[in-house]
Amino acid sequence: MSLPQSAVSSLMVSRLAAFRDNYIWLLDDGQSALVVDPGEAAPVLAALSERRLSLAAILVTHHHADHQGGVADLLAVWPQAQVYAPQTENVPGCNRPLRGGEQLELLGAEFAVLAVPGHTLGHLAYYHRGALFCGDTLFGAGCGRLFEGSPAQMAASLQRIAALPEETLIYCAHEYTEANLRFAAAVEPGNPALLARCRQVAGLRADGRASVPSTLAEEKATNPFLRCQQSEVVAAARQQGAVGDDPVAVFAALRAWRNNF
Repeated sequence: MSLPQSAVSSLMVSRLAAFRDNYIWLLDDGQSALVVDPGEAAPVLAALSERRLSLAAILVTHHHADHQGGVADLLAVWPQAQVYAPQTENVPGCNRPLRGGEQLELLGAEFAVLAVPGHTLGHLAYYHRGALFCGDTLFGAGCGRLFEGSPAQMAASLQRIAALPEETLIYCAHEYTEANLRFAAAVEPGNPALLARCRQVAGLRADGRASVPSTLAEEKATNPFLRCQQSEVVAAARQQGAVGDDPVAVFAALRAWRNNF
């Protein structure tokens, strides 16, 4: 197996493909590893075996099966692993419940736990020195559907993410960027940065390469859900029924439009 890798601080990050379009993120220090959102165990176990790593921790962003369905099988092999997950959601195997606001030290690295409700009510994201593992809250050029939370909650969560350093790498959990960009271009067809990103991502996907991680700066320049105060985005949302230019109303109109796009 060839694992695409990049460095985040002192840790190596590997992207593991799962299901049709999921990504599981594996971080290691050369001896031990942690894994983010293991919807299935097989890719994780294969990577750990190939690299001769032990599993120290599992970070779960939310309770959906494609993000935590592999936890039980991983614990069967690595019973000492700590499982961090939202306290208010049902994640079997969780032994380290979190609410957001905690600081974790894992593999010698500090992670800040962010509460980002919207996609689900207890959704969490994990931030470490220029890298955000955000599950289904923020995607490349998009955001998650509102299965449990309100537009106001999701808009606030996205603004919490937008306040991070612009060089932050966005490690989301799905390869949705190309489809999201088609919607973004319908919202903001006059955005040159967006049109350039459409061409770039089309090239990546045509070559079978991943479009994530992106940077937060790139998302702020091209992702309509982070641009709810831009005039062209506001005008597009009004055409979809948004009243006025309140960012939450704009976000809600965009999200409803995207659901049926």
